[in-house]
Amino acid sequence: MRKSILLLAVILIATNAFAQVADSAKRHVVLQGAANFRDMGGYTTTDGHHIKWGEIYRSADISKLTDADLAVLKERKITYDVDLRGHKESAQAPDRINPGTDYILSPAGSDNLDNWLKGIAAVKGTAGDSLMIVFYTRTDSLALRYKPFFDKLLGLPAGQGLVFHCTAGKDRTGIGAALLLYSLGVPYDTIVQDYEATNYYRAAVNERSANTMVQQMHIDKDVANSMMLAKKEYLDATFNAIKQQYGSVDNYLRTQIGLDDEKIALLKKKFLE
Repeated sequence: MRKSILLLAVILIATNAFAQVADSAKRHVVLQGAANFRDMGGYTTTDGHHIKWGEIYRSADISKLTDADLAVLKERKITYDVDLRGHKESAQAPDRINPGTDYILSPAGSDNLDNWLKGIAAVKGTAGDSLMIVFYTRTDSLALRYKPFFDKLLGLPAGQGLVFHCTAGKDRTGIGAALLLYSLGVPYDTIVQDYEATNYYRAAVNERSANTMVQQMHIDKDVANSMMLAKKEYLDATFNAIKQQYGSVDNYLRTQIGLDDEKIALLKKKFLE
């Protein structure tokens, strides 16, 4: 009986933790023309603060937003857009945003993805995980990609919202979200939950995308699935690579992103309550 009660308690805690990240009507911004668009507010930091709602959003591609979607962004005062895609990606599918939106393209490292993708057709089975881990271990472009993102956050006017995104809203966006949450003092377990929540928000899209990769690009089914999923070991690879090269994530943020103590304090003042 006692074991059953303990098991139920564990399940309830896990369910509540997941609900905070994924199955949340407050977090999920339902749009007709974009998947994985969500509010990053509400997360609890290690010292008991919470990220403010309605200020920072993450998303997948927003090139297909409808007029109704744009009205939602306007209502939420999302007036800043950080695009983490490469020049070719952004040119082929330009962001659809409201007039007057502050838009920047931060493409560092993304223009090399075509070369990385060329060898995927030859990869089979579980090697897909290894392929993704190699991608996540590369730190050479991270600072150039995410420093403009943090600069925009630091300068975001009060009462305005910012969205950052790539194509799937998983890899480049996921790493950016993880670094942001870490800088604000969110526990790593929660950071991973936010990252893995992409699997929930993109479930239907991921299945269609994987099938397209198999049929049109002749990519192995298991590899395609690995590429579509957000797995903890992928994000772990980035954080481990940063720690190995720079000693700690804090040191990386300070020396490579430029987030000294003063800027970290400003980020927390702006986005925590």
